[in-house]
Amino acid sequence: MATLDPRNRPHINTAYFCYRGLDGLEIFFLSDIKSRHCRNLLRNPSMAMTIFRTSQPWDAPGRGLQLFGTCSQTEGQLARRARQVYAKRFPSYAKWMSSTKKGEKKLAEQLMSYRFYRFLPRQLKVLDEAEYGGAVFIMVNIGRRNPASKTE
Repeated sequence: MATLDPRNRPHINTAYFCYRGLDGLEIFFLSDIKSRHCRNLLRNPSMAMTIFRTSQPWDAPGRGLQLFGTCSQTEGQLARRARQVYAKRFPSYAKWMSSTKKGEKKLAEQLMSYRFYRFLPRQLKVLDEAEYGGAVFIMVNIGRRNPASKTE
């Protein structure tokens, strides 16, 4: 994912993410609020993300997504929903957060200091060379019922 630093220079970061797509695509990730990308998002919510399978053979038809939108820290009900979706995608996260084992409790303590962030893509760029041909990108605008809503 890419954010913009205070001088409008790009900063990239990798993150494990989960998503929900009922009323429009939402992507959630967990991160340290003191990290550079989270500090960047606090100043400027613009974000871009690319998603692709890294095991794709270089000489095979490519597949992947590029997403462009805004991202912010979650709170309240939205944070609880992000936690549920994340725990479903990453069962180890759920296990650590409820564990009483010493090592797992320590991991949980660190993760509790992190926060969930929600990325709301407004535009999606699709690459599926097997389906659409070589180097053909399909642009999709993602509509939202209420883009200003923090709890939608």
